[in-house]
Amino acid sequence: MTEIEKIVKELMEKFNIRLSYYAENSPAADLPVCDWQFDKVTDDGSHTFFRFLYRNVGYIGILDGCGETEKNYALLLPSYIEGFAEKVSELPKTEQLKRILMGEYSSMGIYKYVTKYSVKNTPCFAIVLRVPKLMGEAISALEQYGGNSLDTVVQISDDICVLVRFEEETAEESNSAVEYAEFLTQSLKEELGVDAQAGVGPTVRELKDIAVSYASAENALRYADVFQIQGNVHFYRDFILMKMLEDVPESRLREYLSEISDERFKEVFEDEEMLATAEVFLQCSLNVSETSRQLYLHRNTLLYRLDKIEKATGLNIRLFSGAVSFRVLTVLYKLLKK
Repeated sequence: MTEIEKIVKELMEKFNIRLSYYAENSPAADLPVCDWQFDKVTDDGSHTFFRFLYRNVGYIGILDGCGETEKNYALLLPSYIEGFAEKVSELPKTEQLKRILMGEYSSMGIYKYVTKYSVKNTPCFAIVLRVPKLMGEAISALEQYGGNSLDTVVQISDDICVLVRFEEETAEESNSAVEYAEFLTQSLKEELGVDAQAGVGPTVRELKDIAVSYASAENALRYADVFQIQGNVHFYRDFILMKMLEDVPESRLREYLSEISDERFKEVFEDEEMLATAEVFLQCSLNVSETSRQLYLHRNTLLYRLDKIEKATGLNIRLFSGAVSFRVLTVLYKLLKK
C-alpha cells in the first residue's frame, strides 16, 4: 500500500466516509470523473469532487453524495491530506526548507514553518550556488557568513546548495543581493580555493513565495551557462529576455529566426570566436576600450571583428538599436541550438 493510499484509508476510518481519488492528468476508468473545470469543490448530483495536492501533484478527491455534509468534508480534507503528507514536526529544518524551495509544501506546512522559526512576514531571497568541490566545507563557511540567525543554507545536490537570506527591507534589491552574492563567492575562493558560481533570485515579501525566487536564481545560473556569460554572479533580471523567449513554442522561435535572418547570419552564428567577441562587447555596454581590455585584443582587431559582424548581418552593434536586434537574434539561435 502506497503512502497516499494509507492516508486515504485512515481518513475514511476517522470520518466514516467513502473517499476515492485520481491524479488530475490521469482519470481512473473505474471511478466517477469530473470532466469540467472547477475551483475547490463541485458535484455531479451524485458525487462531490474536490482538489488536493500531494507531493506537488494535483489530485481530484471523490466523495459519495453531494449534500452539505459532503461539501464541508470536501473543504476540510485537502488540509488533512497535505498535513499527513508533510509531517512537518518530524523533519529537520533544512529538509523542510528544501521542500518549500521545491514548491512541495502546502500553505499550511509553510505557515507552521514560519511560525516555528519566527520568519513570518520577513522578506527574503534565494542565492543558488554551484560549488564544484568541498561542499561540506563550503556550507559550513556559508553558515558563518550569514548576516543574521535566520539565514539558512540548504544542500540540493552534490554540487548545488541554496542560501535563503532574510532581510528587513526590500530596498535596493539588485545592489544588496548581488553584492552579497559576490561577497560569498569571493570568500569561498579566498578561504577554500573554490570557484563557485551564484544565481540570485528576486526578493519576495514572505517565505511562502521563496520557490519563485529559487526558480529564478536557478534559471539565472542555467542561462549563464547557455549564453556563456562571464563572471561568477548572475542576477535573474539580466535574463528576462531569455526567459520570455524560452516560453515561446520552439516552432514559433524557428519561424521568428527565419523571418529576421538569412544565410549570411550563419557565418557569425557558427563562429564561436565572433559570438564570444560580440557577447563581451554587449556585456561591456558597447564600450570598445573595456572590451579590448577584457578580451586582451588590440583595439583594431576588435573593430575588425565588429565590422565583420556588420557585413554579415547588416547590424551595427556599436549602435544601441543594432545591439538590441543582435541580442534577440543570438538568444533565438542559442535557445534553438540548446
